[in-house]
Amino acid sequence: MDIDVRGPRFGAAVTTVVLAAALITGSFWLLAWQTLAFALGAAGGVGRSPYGLLFRKVVRPRIGPPTEFEAPEPPRFAQAVGLSFAAVGLVGYGIGPAWLGLAATGAALAAAFLNATFSYCLGCEMYLLVRRVTVRAE
Repeated sequence: MDIDVRGPRFGAAVTTVVLAAALITGSFWLLAWQTLAFALGAAGGVGRSPYGLLFRKVVRPRIGPPTEFEAPEPPRFAQAVGLSFAAVGLVGYGIGPAWLGLAATGAALAAAFLNATFSYCLGCEMYLLVRRVTVRAE
């Protein structure tokens, strides 16, 4: 079942704010929260992530029904990519080196910002590239 394209973009906007705050403050706990949000989005799809639930219950009723849809697999893959970067960031913030936490969090922030601002999902593009390569290889 396809999903409302505005949901992942809303999630990316919230993610941008959370990751920016984590990067500015160096907060392990903010990054841990975002890591959990990524994990839930990767495991259950973006609609089951905290930001997806917030979008569905609070935002979408105020902005009306969707007019554009997309397949759920690319955003779900993007959540898994975000989870990977956030997990590496947690390692950097938690046990070091600190630059690893900063770099991984900054990379995840850049990707979330691109999606929120320009509707360009790097993880989704990676998913499509992986699909093209694996389908040809079979």
